[in-house]
Amino acid sequence: MSMVRYSMPAAHPCLAGHFPGRPLVPGVVLLDAVFSAITAAGHGTVARLRHAKFVAPVGPEQPVEISLTDPGAGRIAFRCLCAGALALSGEVELASP
Repeated sequence: MSMVRYSMPAAHPCLAGHFPGRPLVPGVVLLDAVFSAITAAGHGTVARLRHAKFVAPVGPEQPVEISLTDPGAGRIAFRCLCAGALALSGEVELASP
C-alpha cells in the first residue's frame, strides 16, 4: 500500500466556475491526482477506470490522502480521505506492460 497527499491551491483557475460562492475541487481533478499517484508509485499507467464513487466534496486547500492498494490482476484500488472522512473510492485497470 502507498499513500500520497494532494491539495488544490485556492487560486487554481478551475475553481472560479466550480462553483461560485462555494468552490469545490472537480471530480475529474481528483481522479487525475489519483492517476498521477498510481504512476508515481511505480504501478504503471491507468488503462481504464473500473468504478469510482464520490462520497463527499473536497474544497480548495483541503489536504487529501490518496491511499493505493494492489488487489492483483492488473488492478489498483484507491481511497481518498479528506479530514479523515472518505471523499472518493474506486478501482482502475492498469495498462498491459
